Amino acid sequence: MTGTGVQVRTTAGTVAGLREGEGLAVFRGVPFARPPVGTLRFAAPRPPLTWAGVRDATAFGPPVPQSGPAPVGSLTGENWLTVNVWSPDPGAAGLPVLVWIHGGAYAAGSAADPLYDAALLARQAGLVVVTLNYRVGAEGFAALEDAPANRGLLDQIAALRWVRENISGFGGDPDRVTVCGQSAGAGSIASLLAAPPARGLFRRAIAQSVPGLYFTPALAADIAAVLAGRVDAKPTVESLSAVAPQRLADAAGALTMELDEHVGRWGRAARGAALFAPVVDDDLVPDVPWRAVRDGRAADVELLVCHARDEFRLFMVMTGRLGAVTEEEATATLRAFAPGPGGEDAYRESFPGASAGALFETVCADALFRMPSLRLAEAHSTAGGTAYLAELCGQSPALGGALGSCHSLDVALLFGTFGSPAGRGLLGEGAPSAGTVAFADGLRRAWAAFAYGGDPGWPAYEPGRRPTRLLGPAASTAPYPEEASRRIWDGHGIEPFDLARPHR
Repeated sequence: MTGTGVQVRTTAGTVAGLREGEGLAVFRGVPFARPPVGTLRFAAPRPPLTWAGVRDATAFGPPVPQSGPAPVGSLTGENWLTVNVWSPDPGAAGLPVLVWIHGGAYAAGSAADPLYDAALLARQAGLVVVTLNYRVGAEGFAALEDAPANRGLLDQIAALRWVRENISGFGGDPDRVTVCGQSAGAGSIASLLAAPPARGLFRRAIAQSVPGLYFTPALAADIAAVLAGRVDAKPTVESLSAVAPQRLADAAGALTMELDEHVGRWGRAARGAALFAPVVDDDLVPDVPWRAVRDGRAADVELLVCHARDEFRLFMVMTGRLGAVTEEEATATLRAFAPGPGGEDAYRESFPGASAGALFETVCADALFRMPSLRLAEAHSTAGGTAYLAELCGQSPALGGALGSCHSLDVALLFGTFGSPAGRGLLGEGAPSAGTVAFADGLRRAWAAFAYGGDPGWPAYEPGRRPTRLLGPAASTAPYPEEASRRIWDGHGIEPFDLARPHR
């Protein structure tokens, strides 16, 4: 790492970062809570210990242990709960702040991933950008009998408290904080909108591809019990604390690979390859967000919601299902995810002539991302809040266009990290085209405008008109484009995943 040093005083002590390209000040691996290990494992986050002198803040902190290959750019260690700050000017008086919450199905991810390098975003948009690690997998979301639920969300709230208490020292305005996230990060933000402890910690929210992934306590407890059994433990703090975090993460990874065997027990969670999700606990997560925000508790927060046109295409390609879905697989998936007793027929009638693969992909995109995103904007607007809706329509050039407007494409565009490993996977090798650069710049300008003033540049959502920004190289505003799917889901709730019941 090259650059000159720069120091900022935080409530816990002084940190020393670096000035990098064009004077940008960057601080990495700053603790916002104590390491959640030892007696603090599976506990709510605690404030960081103070330190004397100057703490080096030039390297990312390590993420919680995860199954599979380590996240790109990750270090090892126990200091899992850290933030990273990119500031155009630490001496500024009140720049808007954007806090990024990464995705990863609540089971994986790291703020150290080069995909989330915020240098371009901070410099071009004039924002103070904060990224953070939080507990994922069993450490953050396993439902244990004697531990607080949704610990990963509690970590995010602790990070937002750190931002409120410290960001002015980095040039940011604690009263102009926008939380932004994609996939599980967007689901986290949807949860935080209604979470009582998060009240007042952010003024605006951007939720990209909100997942319809919430668990009932019964389902979460059953999954935790099976996972604990895999490591010869019980689903309690005392028992699982004797299991090394990496061993527990590896057991979760192995169980995820066998979820087809648990469809009869875990239903939609198994079909969606999900072991972890926020648990509707009547406390931190009082209900699924599209109901929880209807009472107006988040009406003072301005909201921007975006989903991709081809939300499920990435997963079709990754699993080898693109062009290979059988009629039997499509039928089973329609029956599992389509709403209401007539959902399967509604999809077949609304998309006449669609192949088995197209029906499979459409219902998965709708149930897991598109309809939850739409419903969040709709519920927030109905409650008196200001909401904006967008759909990512521009296509990825990777794999000959096979990815379409896929899940996560907007992340590479927002950060402009085309050359990162994930960026290359989403956008292809080589330098981006002029059209892709223009697409990314337009999206980044809209997000920055929203963070600055609460208006991304198109009309706010209205339940009757549903104006939607169609994001691509040539952006435009139109009525909601997925009207056929919206009509199928109209009048049906999006419920938390539950234990499967015998088919009647």
